[in-house]
Amino acid sequence: MARSRMQRFLPAATCFVLAVALASPAGSATNAPTAGSALELGSYLAGQHAFRQRDFDAAARYMSEALRAPPPDPGLLRRALIAKLASGRADAARALARQLLAIEEDAPLATLSLAVGDLKAAGFDSARERLSAILPRGPNPFYGPLLSAWAEVGSGDYDAALAALGEPDGNRNTAAFRSLHTALILDLADRPEEAKRAYLAAADEMRQPTARFVQAIGSFFRRNGEAAEAERRFRAFLAEPNRSPLIESELADLLAGKPAKRVVTDAVEGAAEVFFDAASLSTRARSTELGLIYGQLALDLRPDFPSARVLVGQIFESVGRDESAVRAYGRVDGASPLSWSARLRRAGGLSRLGREDEAIRILRRMATERAERTDALTTLGDLFRSKKRFSESVEAYDAAIGRIGTIETRHWRLLFSRGIALERSKNWPRAEKDLIAALELSPDEPYLLNYLGYSWVDQGIKLDDARRMIERAVELEPQSGAIVDSLGWALYRMGDYAGAVEKLERAAELEPLDPTVNDHLGDAYWRVGRRNEAAFQWRRALNLDPEPDQVTIIEGKIARGLSAPKAGGGAR
Repeated sequence: MARSRMQRFLPAATCFVLAVALASPAGSATNAPTAGSALELGSYLAGQHAFRQRDFDAAARYMSEALRAPPPDPGLLRRALIAKLASGRADAARALARQLLAIEEDAPLATLSLAVGDLKAAGFDSARERLSAILPRGPNPFYGPLLSAWAEVGSGDYDAALAALGEPDGNRNTAAFRSLHTALILDLADRPEEAKRAYLAAADEMRQPTARFVQAIGSFFRRNGEAAEAERRFRAFLAEPNRSPLIESELADLLAGKPAKRVVTDAVEGAAEVFFDAASLSTRARSTELGLIYGQLALDLRPDFPSARVLVGQIFESVGRDESAVRAYGRVDGASPLSWSARLRRAGGLSRLGREDEAIRILRRMATERAERTDALTTLGDLFRSKKRFSESVEAYDAAIGRIGTIETRHWRLLFSRGIALERSKNWPRAEKDLIAALELSPDEPYLLNYLGYSWVDQGIKLDDARRMIERAVELEPQSGAIVDSLGWALYRMGDYAGAVEKLERAAELEPLDPTVNDHLGDAYWRVGRRNEAAFQWRRALNLDPEPDQVTIIEGKIARGLSAPKAGGGAR
């Protein structure tokens, strides 16, 4: 049986890393309550556990219960405040913020949450006063001037808003967002020439434009008589590996002659944009709590902000909080261009929660709604494959491929996915055809090389070709235990048992908890006469939850060992 691990690798963030010192000098650490009942102590401990699990809904609930023990502990209040903000309960967070500020004046996050409340209520003077009190520390030099600028916009003083932005600090990432907010403010002030210069400056400063920025600059050009330039930027963005429904929708509206809309229409929406940008930066820096806090504050200011809702959902999804992610995706406005991708992601979350029937209904409905699209069917195929419903997976992939006019390079992954489902459905002739076709489209995909090569090895066919393919896969992914295991197994099937032991021991170092790797190593040990070590590896494999059809085979090897190898290969 072929085996491959389709791993996803996220590049390390190289952009500006936001500081995490949002709390007071004591940080976000806190001590257990020193007074109160066992119930409150238990709630505190449960809250700490919920924090470690990134379950901010539960953390907020338990920390609030722990706060019933008098007197209120500042550290506990800070943790409860973070949990309330991260779970999207901004009004409840502001009540805690007032309690915390009554105990200690130096609580930046509490002050910030109250400033957001002021902005939301159009209390721009009060917001500016609060923001000025926390400007010098933490990430505040980045977001503080931007928020203060939008507070000035709320008061109608655009020149004061531009002055509040301050001078560039030399950081390219923050400079780009500063230029963008300068442009948004000038655009709102109906100063198009200055706004254009600021938009173009932001475009130059961004290493890679975001969909939100392309939407903003495109809107500006469309509203100022430069539709051709907007179209050029939309098409250039979509020409990159960006399947952006937001920009696809903007381009479609432009071509249909629909009027463009500003992305920011007032000061409160501008402040929400600041928090959306801060959330995006924090997410790239892998700061989950900050990303969620900023994303939720953006939604507190602007509930009808689909980009922020999707971002919050993605953050929850990235830390395995699928229930929270499903809720976030479900709140994206159905009229938004982002609704489609949010529904796809919501279906994925439901599937991971074991609610696959709901997910399947959503995906089937979406596939019917948009007969020209393949993504709902592809996602449905992936869902069936993850649940080992391989025949249904093949049907979904067949339907998706049937909607494609001409197979292009970008479709290699779809052919690969169908090939896996076909192989697992015991339809090797079709599977092999798909895998070879996918490899012709993308010849240096390591997991594709590995899957096809391993499949041949496992069947004892085309061993020389399989070995070359797997060796290439190892060159491309030398730290993948799955691929190194495939190379070791190829050597085993070719009768090179000593070489197999060397590779399979390395694979076991890389993937110590993989039952297949340990099983293979046991076989190789047996062939070189290391019988006790072979039995140990087989027992280890048996304890690592192997596929059901392998359990009896492994038990038989533990009891009887291996039979003599057949001529031309390593029989198991």
